[in-house]
Amino acid sequence: MGDLSKDINSTFANNRIKALLNILYTASWISGCQNEFFKPFGISPQQYNILRILNGAKEPLNVQVIKDRMIERSPNATRLMDKLCAKAYIERLPCEHDRRVVKIAITQKGKELLNAIPNNFNKDLLKNLTEVEAEQLSNLLDKMR
Repeated sequence: MGDLSKDINSTFANNRIKALLNILYTASWISGCQNEFFKPFGISPQQYNILRILNGAKEPLNVQVIKDRMIERSPNATRLMDKLCAKAYIERLPCEHDRRVVKIAITQKGKELLNAIPNNFNKDLLKNLTEVEAEQLSNLLDKMR
């Protein structure tokens, strides 16, 4: 098992500081693992999140709704969607009544990509935790926020 003090060769003034730095360090580790996982599929974790949101919505969504539902609220969500659109995973649907409004929908190709990605890819990230420990961690993170 990892030990933050050893991993970054540091000591901490108190456990709150250590916990906060551990959360940031772990978030970076998770992000790196997910980036590597999605690389063969040609998308980023954020793009995967957008595809999952659209697939679950069952109807086209406004860009702002997608941004609001994202796990990692990205200021560059429009750019992420541009890349998905260029790969034909999503499409922009202009509103008939208001040219300023554009809805985003997942395409069949986007659905096929989602089906090709194993949905248990995060399982290994939590392999060292029991169900009870995972629940405790989740509860503590909720309490922190």
